[in-house]
Amino acid sequence: MRTYLVVIDDSPESSLALRFAARRAARTGGGVAVLAIIPPQDFLAFGGVQATIEAEAREHAEQLVAAAAEAVMQEANVTPQILIRSGKPAEVVREMIGDSGEIAALVLATAASGAPGPLVAHFTGHDAGKLPCPVMLVPGGIDITRLDALS
Repeated sequence: MRTYLVVIDDSPESSLALRFAARRAARTGGGVAVLAIIPPQDFLAFGGVQATIEAEAREHAEQLVAAAAEAVMQEANVTPQILIRSGKPAEVVREMIGDSGEIAALVLATAASGAPGPLVAHFTGHDAGKLPCPVMLVPGGIDITRLDALS
């Protein structure tokens, strides 16, 4: 099955990427994989404090993917695959795509203005062309009506 991989976070652009992927999946008979990444902590705290920080990060990731899954169901009536991984975001995405023969495209959205996010910068910069699938970029400033027409 053609699966669109979307990395979800708190940014408004990830919602655009998710909407585009859900609508494309519905129109092409494909699926959506929603990935939340728990980045490595910048500092290590003492045992119990570190465990609490990690638990809170995981809980936040679970909330993100639950909300994203609901949005995909509402938008496209597609049941998404839910994925939560820990690690450096670009490495996690590369591993996910490499381990799955079903991922047809990585769908990211750019910021509406300013510098691109780290994943957009990574996969359109230094690592452009190294993935075994296309990277689809949704413009962050796109009008929803236009986005829907394109998807």
